[in-house]
This record gives sequence, C-alpha cells and structure tokens, in this order.
Amino acid sequence: MSDKKIKVLVAKPGLDGHDRGAKIIARGLRDAGFEVVYTGLHQTPEEIVATAIQEDVDVIGVSSLAGAHMYLFPRIIELLLEKGADDIPVFGGGIIPEDDIPVLQRAGVKAIFTPGSPVAETINWIRENVA
Repeated sequence: MSDKKIKVLVAKPGLDGHDRGAKIIARGLRDAGFEVVYTGLHQTPEEIVATAIQEDVDVIGVSSLAGAHMYLFPRIIELLLEKGADDIPVFGGGIIPEDDIPVLQRAGVKAIFTPGSPVAETINWIRENVA
C-alpha cells in the first residue's frame, strides 16, 4: 500500500442508535492518517457490505451496543464471502460479552475492542493487520 492511505469503513448495523463510540473511533482513525468512511446509523449487513465494496475499503469496523452482534457481525462476514470480498477483514467493537468474543472470532471477526479500549489499540491493530 506504499503511499496509499488505509481506508476503513466504520459501520453501525441494526437498530442500535448509539453512535458516540463509533464517531470517536472514526475521528481517531482519521486523525491517525487513515481514510474513514462512516455509514451512519441503522445500516443493514447488506448495505454495509455494498458500501465496503463500492468504496474499496481495506478493513471494516463494526460497532454494536444493542446486543445483536452475534447475528450482525457473522452476517457481514457471510455476505463478504458471498460477494467475493472476504479479503476485507472485519473487526468489531461495542458492548460485547466476553463469552461471545471467541464465538465471533471463530465466525471470522479478526478482533474485538470493548468499552475502555484505547483508540490507539485499534489504530495499532489496523496498522499491524491490514496490508
């Protein structure tokens, strides 16, 4: 990727109406030099995947605070596979119970950042894991 900025899609799927954390992450990523596309609230997995493909993003960050992460996160990964875009890694954040994290990782979510995770941790993970 030499001089090309890493492009990150920050997505808010489902009925979750709380976007403060997603906006903080989006701003932090932008300030760290990433190109950021923010979907806004109430996106379907289909809309998120379509946006990721259309915008040619390098990684997708999905935020969920409403408890639907066990459906929404794997569904996004499933749709990426169906569309031939499963080379786009997905990381998640939000209120994710500790017991759900290994299940989500087995479903293909590459990393989970829970409340209190420093923005720098997400920045470093992206730099280390996105080619």
